[in-house]
Amino acid sequence: MSSTTTTENPIRRFIKTASVYVPQVPKPKKKISLAEKFVWTGIALFAYLVMAQIPLYGVTDDPRFDFLAFARVIFAAQQGTLMELGIGPIVTAGLLMQLLKGSGLIKMDFKNPDDRSLFTSATKIVTIIVIVAEGGLYGASVYGPLTAEEAPHAIYIVIAQLIGASIIVMLMDEMVQKGWGVGSGLSLFIMAGIAQTILWSIFSVVPAEDGPLGVVPFTIHAIYEGHGADAIFRIGQLPSLFIMALTIGIILVLVYIEGIHVDVPIVSTKYRGFTAVYPIKLLYTSVIPVILASALLANAVFMGQMLWANYNPTNTNPAFNWIATFDPSTTQGGGQASPTGGILYYITPPRGLEAAAADPIRAVVYVIFMAGIVTVFSRLWVELGGLSAKTAARNLLDADVQVPGFRRSEGSVEGLLNKYIPALTLLSGMIIGTLAGISDVLGVFGTGTGILLMVSIMVSYYQTLVKEQIDTYMPTLAALIGRK
Repeated sequence: MSSTTTTENPIRRFIKTASVYVPQVPKPKKKISLAEKFVWTGIALFAYLVMAQIPLYGVTDDPRFDFLAFARVIFAAQQGTLMELGIGPIVTAGLLMQLLKGSGLIKMDFKNPDDRSLFTSATKIVTIIVIVAEGGLYGASVYGPLTAEEAPHAIYIVIAQLIGASIIVMLMDEMVQKGWGVGSGLSLFIMAGIAQTILWSIFSVVPAEDGPLGVVPFTIHAIYEGHGADAIFRIGQLPSLFIMALTIGIILVLVYIEGIHVDVPIVSTKYRGFTAVYPIKLLYTSVIPVILASALLANAVFMGQMLWANYNPTNTNPAFNWIATFDPSTTQGGGQASPTGGILYYITPPRGLEAAAADPIRAVVYVIFMAGIVTVFSRLWVELGGLSAKTAARNLLDADVQVPGFRRSEGSVEGLLNKYIPALTLLSGMIIGTLAGISDVLGVFGTGTGILLMVSIMVSYYQTLVKEQIDTYMPTLAALIGRK
């Protein structure tokens, strides 16, 4: 896809031709005020929440297994609704294009507006291809047997709903990112889904085994019944005051850690006297490695369950017992059963204090494993995601800035950044992996990965709002920062 090679020109021509037929959201013709952006952002969020409550038409029964159980939090997906796939196809396509870009397989000059526009068009085309492929395959394999036998064509209606809903989500995300809204639509949907889970755990009045499900109504109920102490700890992993306190504590720790960074001073080579800092965050790789690790583990459990169901359903095969064993009674309903033995048992979390206390070795092994695997993914993501010291040095030079006291050369700046980035990459992986593992073991609201995602997105939104305010009240400074 390089502009200098003739062999790839047909691909460029195809992308340009196909992009004409791809639905587009136009950029606003005039400057949108911050209040208007909030309105459009609210409309997109409201539409997502409504779609997440509308059941799929034509489905007559619930799936036996939730094949996306591992990714519901990551993909902001709701089983059995128009948001069955959530933002999964969009994230998958974006991650694929980012990996191709970071690995150098896509060779483009991203300083060239035409190449940037071409890359954006290619990403959207790939996204639509992934949406159609995932919608068709997932709809046919999961919901095909669940449609009415007297209406054999109902499966096509289900697939059309999955594809159409995903395209609407893609366009809403594009609307927000093109200046109609604030931040990123995908991040907004993920944050809304996680926040909804947390609020449900706190305020839900749906009946549970010992009273209302939510910790607040249960506390009120317990105090009224004269046994308020029962709200501190509850059996069966039900929401409790202790878990709510742990959730708040983990959120506060993450917010504090998100603010820790190393500042490298920089000066502009185009505007004399303009100085700033290039912050290198302690959590340098953010939460992407945790997402990758969580997806890998959940897929491993899913494959282990499939192998067990086909080759070891009675747990009598010694070879397969080393991989995993399952309790047959837990696989009769929906959801994704947890392993009861084998290697997979020790690399999945014992959720809740009761489960952790029953098998502390499993809890410790899981936390150590999460810290290790997330650290490995952090190292890989720095190279494949374009976050290495070499790439960061090139980006700084391309932005017409330099580090005082260092020559304006890629090698010189890279040497400086290499003092920080490799160490922070490993430290970031260990910290975020350990926090995710501990949060999962303790059973915090929204899961460990969900909490990490929500805090990261909230911090990102805060920074975006600060930039929006600077753009509104100090446009000259905003323009200068934009050129930097």
